[in-house]
Order: sequence, then C-alpha cells, then structure tokens
Amino acid sequence: MKKRIFINIHYLEIGGAERALLGLLAALDPEKVDVDLFVNQHTGEFMSLIPDYVNLLPEVPEYTCIERPIKDIVKEGHLFLAFRRILAKYKHSQYLKTLSENEKAHDASVFQYVMDEVDASLPSLFHLGEYDLAISFLQPHNTVLHKVKAKKKVCWIHTDYSTIHVNHDKELPLWMGYDYVASISDDCTTTFLQTFPELSDKIVLIENILSPLFVRQQADMDDVSSEMPSNEGEVKILTIGRYSAQKKIEGIPHICAEMEKMGVNFKWYIIGYGPDKLIQEALDKYKMRHRMVLLGKKTNPYPYIKACDIYAQPSVYEGKSVTVREAQMLKKPVVITDYPTAKSQIKDGIDGIIVPLDEIETAKGIVGLINDKELQSRIVEYLSANDFGNETEVDKIYSLMA
Repeated sequence: MKKRIFINIHYLEIGGAERALLGLLAALDPEKVDVDLFVNQHTGEFMSLIPDYVNLLPEVPEYTCIERPIKDIVKEGHLFLAFRRILAKYKHSQYLKTLSENEKAHDASVFQYVMDEVDASLPSLFHLGEYDLAISFLQPHNTVLHKVKAKKKVCWIHTDYSTIHVNHDKELPLWMGYDYVASISDDCTTTFLQTFPELSDKIVLIENILSPLFVRQQADMDDVSSEMPSNEGEVKILTIGRYSAQKKIEGIPHICAEMEKMGVNFKWYIIGYGPDKLIQEALDKYKMRHRMVLLGKKTNPYPYIKACDIYAQPSVYEGKSVTVREAQMLKKPVVITDYPTAKSQIKDGIDGIIVPLDEIETAKGIVGLINDKELQSRIVEYLSANDFGNETEVDKIYSLMA
C-alpha cells in the first residue's frame, strides 16, 4: 500500500526553496507514494511545473490571506484576519524595541508573529485524513504542526541562521513540535543549532534534491541569444536572485565599475525580481548601464545559465544556493562570495572560486578568473567529470516513514 505525503509551501514564485521543492517532487516515486501539495496561494511561475502525479489541493480562502496586502483581504471580507495581522505588526513593533540595532537590522521574526496571530483563524485540514508524513517546506511552520494530521512531521531549514535574528522563545515551541527538522547542509545545521541548541536530536540532513538530467533538458528548451548575444571578446556573467538584501544585487554595479577599470570586456546579466530602487540608483551612481542588464523574471532560467561564461553569486548569505549547483551541472565556472556557508558549497579552485565579501575584492577575483584560462579549463574539466546530482536523497524521505 502506498504511503501518503502532505507538503505545504506558501506559493511557487521563482526562488531557490521553490526550485528545491520541485526537485523533491520530481524525485518522489508515484509508485511508492501519493502526494498532496497544499500551496497557500496558487501564485508563481513554478505552479505550471508541478509534476502531473502530484495532487494539488484547492486553495482555502483563509490561507491566501496570510501574506497578501491587508487592503485586499479587507475588500474580500476577511476582517478578522486583517485585524489579526495588524495586531501581529503591533506586537512585533513592541518586540523590536527590546533589540539592539544590529539585531533589528537582521530581524526576521515578523513572519512568526504574523503566523501565530492568524493561526487560530485558519481552518483545520484534518478532513484530508491521516498522512504517513507531513512536510512543512518553508517557515513559519504552524500549518503542518497544527492543522494537519500525520504519523510523522518534518519541517525544513533553508537559511543560514548566523545571518538573521529570530525570536528564539516564540519559535522554539513550533520546532519542538516536529518529529524531524530537515537541514540542507552541515553548515546550515551548525548555525541553526547555535540559535536552537535544544533541537540537536531532531536534525536530519536532506540536501536540496537536484537532477542534472532535468537541468540539462530545460537548458536546451529555449534560444536566448537575442537576450544574451555572443559578442567577440565579451565575457557573459550571470546572476540569479530576488532583489533583496541577502542577494546584494545592488552591489553589482560597483563590482562592474571596478572590473571595467581593470580593462576586461564583459556584460553582467541579472535574472530576478523585486524592488529595484537601490539597483537603479547604483547603476546611475557607477554609470554601469552599458555593463549590467536586468532581464527580469524567467520561468526557465537554465538556457540563460547555459549561455553564460561565468555564473556569479555575490550574496551576503545563503543556506545552500540551488542555482550555484545548477550552474555547476551545466559546467559553468562559478564565483561566490565568502559568506558563512560558502565552503559547504564550493571547493575553492576546484569546482569554482570563493572571493572576499567585498565589491572591490569580488571584482579582482572575477577578473582573475577571466584572465586565468587554465584555471577555467581545470574547473570545467572537474565539473564535466562529476555529476552533481543527488536524487538518492529522496530515500531519506522514505526512511522517515519507516
């Protein structure tokens, strides 16, 4: 008899965690499991990529109200939920007064405040029956813990906890309620346990599941030469990421300016979305519009990775970047900044390079790679000889139900 799995995620916008979920869904065997996927809001470009065997559960109106603009949910008559979100904002503002300036600058606790306040107003999902395993793929992890009936429950860590501040006492009961806490890397585990040492016996390592075959098939689907033309002597660099403080896209124009001073010919392409005010200001400040191209959102980023010469991820922090691994699968030399978990992602000088987390030093590192053709060849040769796939990680999911 097949096992039943329930999975919850907020939405399926373009992002690393969302792509990791698609990797997990693709790896699960429909002959072994029945999968119900509960997406709070049926929004995002990745909705169309949900495998056919997955049962996408219908939207529940109350769950769509968790993150949408308050004015919209008021218009729809969800007045109590709107009130609870306003109350959460107030309580969070009071909590912020107790923090240092550094903690405030890195605070990510607001999401838990919102979820705790709206939790009681969200309907139970017990009518779906009992599952063998229920998975909460993105925090806050209230829904699977409180609204779903399952023999075992697991929630995921996708971030580097050394780079964010959370309200330990408020979150701990949620994490403690799960049978397992899945971490995507040893470094993520280390930083998470620095915040939540009480959870050490619940941790299981389950890396983001990625398929080289899928990535390569997707990379061949579209011709992007009109958007990323090959000009003689011009190096094409690509970065993918939401426009957020974490990804530091607004720092790239400065990097470009430094690279231009060093005499290299290049074009730096960005696939991403979000508020771009800081990026636009930096482009004007450094006069780099001729070097940096914003391509916007792309449902299928793989042809763009295939078309680039170097993939760069100049982030402030990452859990374990899905896109970096995908670029390696497409045999692209990768440059990442030395964020806390960088060494769990790249073997410096072997399958990519790690550069200091500083715009000028990042520029020097990228230019050094561009000029060192022998190093590029060694990296590509190593990437060609290694698969970088890890579909067998799915066996760890099955073992949680044993």
